[in-house]
Amino acid sequence: MARVPKPSHFDESGSARMVDVGSKPETARTATAGGVVILSRDAFRALADGTAKKGDVLAVARVAGIQAGKRTSEWIPLCHPVPLTSLDVEFALDEKASCVEVTATARCVARTGVEMEALTAVSAAALTVYDMLKAVDRGIRIEGIRLLHKAGGKSGEYTEKSRAS
Repeated sequence: MARVPKPSHFDESGSARMVDVGSKPETARTATAGGVVILSRDAFRALADGTAKKGDVLAVARVAGIQAGKRTSEWIPLCHPVPLTSLDVEFALDEKASCVEVTATARCVARTGVEMEALTAVSAAALTVYDMLKAVDRGIRIEGIRLLHKAGGKSGEYTEKSRAS
């Protein structure tokens, strides 16, 4: 039977702690996260046509995602500040499904990974899409925020596997 790793953010007595990464080597690390924003047809049209009253939804959402990713350690209490070398936020519009797929890829050379930065960037970008289109559709849904891929560090590479398998 495979050993299940224990959560690293608790000490021996069960108290929350910030993990000590001081003895870990600095390595190149990357993480990609994704999520989906599901829109009504009207909200999707406003997004796709660039007619949202608040302006260019995707441009603002991209900047919001990057800004949030850079400040992840201020949002997540036990997360280390990470010196990002890059953070890209991208969008793919799916007219048939009336949604926008959000992906963020974070990179750094550090002692700890950048999964949280990528996840935070996707979350903030998706929330910004909601904020900018909520006048058109209050029923917008944000779903499936998850880690898609990570590489670097002691735990090596991870790629999301289909939940169906």
